[in-house]
Amino acid sequence: MAQTEEKDIVTAAVLVIGDEILSGRTKDKNIGYIADHCTAIGIQLREVRIVPDVIDEIVAAVNALRARYDYVFTTGGIGPTHDDVTADAIAKAFGVRIDIDPRALALLKPYYERRGLELTEGRLRMARIPEGAELIENSISVAPGFMLGNVITLAGIPNVMQVMLDAVTPRLRTGKKMHSVAIDLQAPEGAIADVFAEHQKAYPTVSMGSYPTFRDNRPSTQLVLRSTEPDLLAEAVEGLKAKLSAKGFL
Repeated sequence: MAQTEEKDIVTAAVLVIGDEILSGRTKDKNIGYIADHCTAIGIQLREVRIVPDVIDEIVAAVNALRARYDYVFTTGGIGPTHDDVTADAIAKAFGVRIDIDPRALALLKPYYERRGLELTEGRLRMARIPEGAELIENSISVAPGFMLGNVITLAGIPNVMQVMLDAVTPRLRTGKKMHSVAIDLQAPEGAIADVFAEHQKAYPTVSMGSYPTFRDNRPSTQLVLRSTEPDLLAEAVEGLKAKLSAKGFL
């Protein structure tokens, strides 16, 4: 597991898996949801990657990300078809065996029996779990996700991914929550750039971003300050407001 810069900071990455995302056929709806969820529980999302349904590319990405961050959330590629290769790739990344897991089979068998459906070879693929992994509950369609080491493997279907994410959250280590404050200005970004840059130097540990837009057909800018330290954030915000006011921007 990655060593974070501070023991109270927990980091994560998202690895989106699927040819359909890269081709544009499917529009990703999971990245933003996971980012919001991580922010809310005190995990800082630091990186997002998208890779195709190619085992070696998934393996390379998983191994790079799990070494760098505390957690890696993967989405996609754990369904019943031949191109759902995520579970195999995770097993290969960790160097462990993969086979039909009795725990997963015990969930799937009665689920399909109740519906009068055959547990086909394709459906059995969803019971294949890497050795040593913990199952993640799926309260919608039963087929579980799994967690191996610091890699959390979730479904790609948004509503299924969301219930899996809720189910695994109690197992995760969380850190300080990120707080943010936005300052809206009726001024173009270039006009406040120097003041903003100077203020960032004064508060190097406070994350500061500038986001230009148009409001009432006039150029506007939203400044966003973020920190895990509420008192420091409040100080930085008040100091910036004072500088902006002195320049006539507030």
